[in-house]
Amino acid sequence: MKRISRPLLRQGDPARRGFTLIELLVVIAIIAILISLLLPAVQQAREAARRSQCKNNMAQIALATLNYEMAHGVLPPGTVNPDGPIVSEPDGYHMSWTVQLLPYLDQTPLFLAVDFSKGAYDQSEEITEASMSVLICPSSPSPTGAVSYAGCHGGTEVQIAEDNEGVFYLNSRVRYRDIPDGSTNTIFFGEKVWSSAELNWLSGTRTSLRNTGHEPNQLPSIRDSREKLYQSNQTPDGMSDPAVVGGFGSWHFGGAQFALGDGSVRFLSENIDKLVYESLGKRADGTLPVDF
Repeated sequence: MKRISRPLLRQGDPARRGFTLIELLVVIAIIAILISLLLPAVQQAREAARRSQCKNNMAQIALATLNYEMAHGVLPPGTVNPDGPIVSEPDGYHMSWTVQLLPYLDQTPLFLAVDFSKGAYDQSEEITEASMSVLICPSSPSPTGAVSYAGCHGGTEVQIAEDNEGVFYLNSRVRYRDIPDGSTNTIFFGEKVWSSAELNWLSGTRTSLRNTGHEPNQLPSIRDSREKLYQSNQTPDGMSDPAVVGGFGSWHFGGAQFALGDGSVRFLSENIDKLVYESLGKRADGTLPVDF
């Protein structure tokens, strides 16, 4: 029987090798672990960028408000309506501060398109569903025609009326000299979490006005509940009553961003002292300045 011998590898010939299945699985596992370690860092970087953009939006709104005050001598009204108090239902004139600030937010064409002989709910669909990036927090999954920021009408949970203690309320015409507490100690605007209990962005109801009677993110208090609230399209607990205005909140972890009367934007912790927070929502409660 003839013997067949293998050809010997000559010096310099490449070795014929390949990955075994176990080696391939190990490599895949290592890559998966590295991705799992990097993913939170990438998400945090993205959230930091969104939070920075949100802060820039609020700074633009605050600057627009200052320009409005310089042009008119007063701050824009929180909401315009023949009578009050305001109920968060689509029945009334209810023109919000959001409409008044349009020319100062580089939205003059939209401002000119608004028919001021009609109320906030009688405008064309093109107007009510207008989406402006300056009014939307990048971290918030708000739908078309929503607004992520609200003016402060006071420091307690009361209906929006002509005797509120904040800066923006029913038919308000507040001047800077009407803020004896100081603009640096008074909240003008803050973030809020959108829900199906709100109306379009022109509406001067709890859609665009809130108070500091509730700590930031008190309702809902955690991100999971906010995501469920948005996905289920349900009214948040405690706000089924249209007379309830509600407080501020955000999709950022740990608190929300607020624009003060001097134009600065501060991130306030959801663990802020309740009395200090309530005081920041009032323009003339006489409380001495404190570090917050």
